[in-house]
Amino acid sequence: MMATFRTAAGAALLALALPVLAANAPGADVQAIERGRYLATAGDCIACHSVPGGKPMAGGLSLATPLGAIVATNITPSTTHGIGNYTLKQFSDAVRHGVRADGAHLYPAMPYTAYARVTDDDTAALYAYFMHGVAAVDTAPAQKTDLPFPFNIRLSMTGWNWLFLDKKPFVADAAKSMEWNRGAYLAQGLAHCSTCHTPRNALMAEQLSKELGGFDLGTWFAPNITSDANSGIGSWSQQDLADYLRTGRAAHRGQAAGPMAEAIDHSLKHLSDADLDAIAHYIKSVPAIRDKADTKPVTQWGQAGDELNAIRGVALPQNLNRMSGAQLYDAQCASCHQAKGEGSFDGSLPPLFHNSVTGRSNSNNLVMAILDGVERQDGKGNHTAGHLMPAFRQTLSDEQIVTLGNYVQKMYGNPDVKVTAEQVTTLRNGGVPSNLIGLARAGIIVAVLVLLALLLWWRGRRRKETSAA
Repeated sequence: MMATFRTAAGAALLALALPVLAANAPGADVQAIERGRYLATAGDCIACHSVPGGKPMAGGLSLATPLGAIVATNITPSTTHGIGNYTLKQFSDAVRHGVRADGAHLYPAMPYTAYARVTDDDTAALYAYFMHGVAAVDTAPAQKTDLPFPFNIRLSMTGWNWLFLDKKPFVADAAKSMEWNRGAYLAQGLAHCSTCHTPRNALMAEQLSKELGGFDLGTWFAPNITSDANSGIGSWSQQDLADYLRTGRAAHRGQAAGPMAEAIDHSLKHLSDADLDAIAHYIKSVPAIRDKADTKPVTQWGQAGDELNAIRGVALPQNLNRMSGAQLYDAQCASCHQAKGEGSFDGSLPPLFHNSVTGRSNSNNLVMAILDGVERQDGKGNHTAGHLMPAFRQTLSDEQIVTLGNYVQKMYGNPDVKVTAEQVTTLRNGGVPSNLIGLARAGIIVAVLVLLALLLWWRGRRRKETSAA
């Protein structure tokens, strides 16, 4: 139930590309609409509610979750298939409390737990934008959400919300600076950083005591971004972090891929410099959380080097799955990342050493980058060639990826971190299957048995009382 249930398919459109209808909307407040447009961009609404080649905000994108696929709905102002009949209160209840106009509950794949922090004024601006700044699409998505029992009973979310939803909007901390408060408001609310980067409990609720401490999102790993110098971004400057949020790159630190790259291309790079600086300022203040395996900053592992001498004149094995790590690196990686892993000379392709991807104690993102590559968008749904890494999903076998991944870790990253065959197979197939459905069904069975036991006890007690009388 995380916002990075967004997939690469959602990367076709950007909020700033949406049509401006405000000038022709009777009674519309143009300033409110444009403010709402900016806020919707900060909230990355389009990433989940649009499909490649489809119309903006018309829904239809299937989002993989531990419960099954959740299909994003049409949130255009259509009065037949969208939210055109919503009042401001109904819109607010849906966005901030996860309750539709018909009273049905939304699933927190839509990050209303974060959007609950949005103020009344900003909610009203969002409403103005969605009602007057988005083109109505009078068609429904081809598919609907159809989760297995018991999650197909939306009323079950009432209990989840009672346990885990904090409905209070953001309140500024008078002891903090204006920049900190602005950054906290955006990071905790519309930008919903915690939705991906905070660990979750067995019921998929955020463990707020471990805010921004890192979490596996099925395949990609949303890393620790607390202020810890080893595991998090404590060694980054505020400018490093703001540059990363704007461009997806921070020299000698890391680069965005997967869901984070999408968040930057759809949302973060369109925010003002002041807002990006504020978010960076706030994130650097989040209490440090350290993974014991990180014995030094994740960006300080490795150095330039190669093993070319060991493979010169050596014929490739007949079984290409038996190629060495040096042979695979020379064949697949060296043309871009250079023979010694130093990256491209113009800086557009990063070095593999002093890189957070190879320095972390979790190697999932290295494997995913090899499997699916790194795609970036230019704002018009086109790949930005200077930041594109090809996918090797169809080129390399699991065995080859294990060999290559471990070579990269040994040469350029934390050599104690391994890539395993089970890991590669699992990530290629979509991640570790969730046991949440089984746990929920088992919980229902236990609850029913307890209820029956209480009922039998009560009936037995009543009989004894009747007999005694």
